[in-house]
Amino acid sequence: MNEQQMMNEQKKAPLGVRVSVYFIGIGGIGMSALARYFHSKGAKVSGYDKTKSSLTTELEKSGIAIHYEENIESIPKDTELVVYTPAIPKDHKELVYYRQQGYKVVKRSDVLQMITASSFNICIAGTHGKTTITTMLAHLLRHTGYGCNAFLGGISVNYGTNFWSSEKNVCVIEADEYDRSFLKLSPDIAIISAMDADHLDIYGTAEEMEKAFIEFSSQVKANGLLLSKFGLKKMKEFKTAKHLTYSLQNKSADVYADNIRVMNGSYEFDVVMKENRIENVVLHMGGMHNVENAVAAITVASSLGIENEKIKAAVEDFKGVKRRFEYIVKTKNLAFIDDYAHHPEELRALISGAKSLFSQRKCTVIFQPHLYSRTRDLADGFAEVLDLADEVILLPVYPARELPIEGVNSQMILDKMKNNSKRIMTKEELMNWMKNDFSKTVNKDFGEVIITAGAGDIDNMVEPVKQILAGG
Repeated sequence: MNEQQMMNEQKKAPLGVRVSVYFIGIGGIGMSALARYFHSKGAKVSGYDKTKSSLTTELEKSGIAIHYEENIESIPKDTELVVYTPAIPKDHKELVYYRQQGYKVVKRSDVLQMITASSFNICIAGTHGKTTITTMLAHLLRHTGYGCNAFLGGISVNYGTNFWSSEKNVCVIEADEYDRSFLKLSPDIAIISAMDADHLDIYGTAEEMEKAFIEFSSQVKANGLLLSKFGLKKMKEFKTAKHLTYSLQNKSADVYADNIRVMNGSYEFDVVMKENRIENVVLHMGGMHNVENAVAAITVASSLGIENEKIKAAVEDFKGVKRRFEYIVKTKNLAFIDDYAHHPEELRALISGAKSLFSQRKCTVIFQPHLYSRTRDLADGFAEVLDLADEVILLPVYPARELPIEGVNSQMILDKMKNNSKRIMTKEELMNWMKNDFSKTVNKDFGEVIITAGAGDIDNMVEPVKQILAGG
C-alpha cells in the first residue's frame, strides 16, 4: 500500500474499524486532541470528565456528548473503543464497568501509537518547553504550506485548537513523559528540551526519569534526527545516529540564536546553523526561553527543506499558546501574564523573562502549586525561584489526581522563602485583595507586572482578575 492509499484508508476508518469511541477524562488536553481526531474522521465520540471546562465546552459545541457524573447509566453500551487517561483512578466506576464487560479499553498513549504507526512523526519531549515547541513547529509546518497533523498539549492561539488534520502523512506530537507514555512513539525526528526531575510519583528518582528519556532517544528511527538542548545531563548517552544540539546563545551548540534584540515585549534575532543562517527572525512572544524554543522549532523546519523566508513569515505570525507566557493585558503601565508553569525551572524562566522585559516594574506572582507530591519533592526549588519576584501570593495546593499528604501544603514553600513580601490566600481572599487593596500598592511611576501561574484551576481566575484590572 502506498502513502496515498494508506491515508485514504485512515480517513475512511480510524484505527481500522472504530466508529464509536468513548473517552474517560475527555477534558484533558491530550485526550481532547484525540477526541477531536476521531470526530474529524467521522466517528461517534462521547466522554466523561469530572468538571466542565472551556475545553469540554468547545468539544460539546462541536457535537461531542459529555457528561460530568461518574455513572454507568450515562455511558454508551455500543462503543467499540474506550480510551482513558492514566490520571483516572483505577476504581473509577465507568472504567471498571467497561473492563469487566470485556470492552476494548486502552490508554491515550496506546491510541497515539496506533494513529502514528504509519506516519512520519516529529515528537517533542521534555519536562518543560515541549508544548510551546510543539505548537510553534506545527504552526510553522501549517503556515508554510508543508502541512501536518498536530496533536498538541496546549491550545494554539492562532487556530484556537489543540488538534488539526492534514492530507500530509506527517504528525507533530507532544510526547508526554508522564507514565512513560512517550516510549510508545516511533519518531522520525525527536526533540528533547529538558530532563529536570519531575513526576517522581511515577519514576521514584530523577535517575529513573533520565533513563526513560535515554530510552526515548533510542526510539528514533534509523535514519532519523534527534535534536536536544545543549548541556542536558546524560546527553552523551542518547542513542541515535544523527544528533544535533540547540541553545539560546551557547556557540558550542550546533544551532543557536545570535544578535538578540528586545523590542516592546518582542524579540528579533538570527538563527545560526552549521549550513544555514536565518537573519532577523521576529518573535512576538515574551521570555528569552521562548527564543530558545523557537530555535528548536526553526531547526526542524529547516531540516525539512522549508525556505528561510517562509520560516521567518511563519514565526512572525505565531501568536503563542494559551497559558504559555500569554499576555492577558499589555498596556503602557500594566502587563498581566498567565502561564501554565508548575515546575521550578518553568517558573524561573517565566519570572526571569518577565523581569528582563519589564525590568523597572514591580513583579507580583500568584502561584498555585500543583500536586502534593510535586510540592513535597520540589519545595526548596519553588521557594528559591519565587524569591525572584517582588511579591508572591500562594494559593492552596491543587490536588489533581492525588489525595492529601500529611504536612504537605503551600506553607511548606512559604516557610522556605526569603522574600518578606509573601502570603497565602484562598481564591476568595485573593479576589477581595485585588478589588480592595491592589490599587493602593500599584507602582504609578514604573508600572506593574502581574503573573498567574500553575497547572491546576488557577486559569479560571484569569478572566475575573482581568475584569478587576480593567476597572470592571
